[in-house]
Amino acid sequence: MQLNHAQRELTLKIVYYGPGLSGKTTNLRKLHARARPDVRGRLLSVDTHDDRTLFFDLLPVFFSTSAGFKVKVKLFTVPGQVIHNATRRVVLQGTDAVVFIADSRRNASQENNAYWRNLQENLREMELDPQQVPVVIQFNKRDLPDSLTDAELEDIQRKGTQPVVGSVAVRGEGVVETFHAVAQAAWRSLELRAHLSRNVGLTEDEFLGQIFRHVDLSGTALEGRYVSQSGGRASGSPP
Repeated sequence: MQLNHAQRELTLKIVYYGPGLSGKTTNLRKLHARARPDVRGRLLSVDTHDDRTLFFDLLPVFFSTSAGFKVKVKLFTVPGQVIHNATRRVVLQGTDAVVFIADSRRNASQENNAYWRNLQENLREMELDPQQVPVVIQFNKRDLPDSLTDAELEDIQRKGTQPVVGSVAVRGEGVVETFHAVAQAAWRSLELRAHLSRNVGLTEDEFLGQIFRHVDLSGTALEGRYVSQSGGRASGSPP
């Protein structure tokens, strides 16, 4: 978190992490498409010749609190290829929360576990406590053969402490729900450490409401939960 009292700005950073081709970039592209153009920044991407994300994507969401602080929520992805570990480490610097994108197929479990360990190592390298940084786990590619069942995901949720969300990111399924879970986790973590509601006048309801009133929630589990400032459902440019 970056808090600039002079300019009355608060910046939060969320990083999407996981193996190559797990769906990190797809998540951000789907979110960007659902966000209203007047509150979203440019989606920046640097790709290699085989269309894998080489550095990161950036999605800023802007709004102002009732206390007059401008809030920026920046979303990054990291390169999944093994050779880009140094870049993954740098992108993690200063992150407030992480979405770990895992491949739901059973034959991907070894790679998922390797990247999970890599995340813990890189957080420590950047002087971040893996026990303190909130993480939401998204199991993507639920539509593919040999994917984990709903019961198996529920079992993973029971055994762990991190929220677990199932997803088919290419269809936009579970993408908004994952972002909501990580945004909520980030606010609650910062509230414990920095007392945002007292020091910045930013409550959890306002934080989530300001974001998701500007996101198209149609067809998601959040549909109808947040009302746009114009009085109707939040709308954007659905994918």
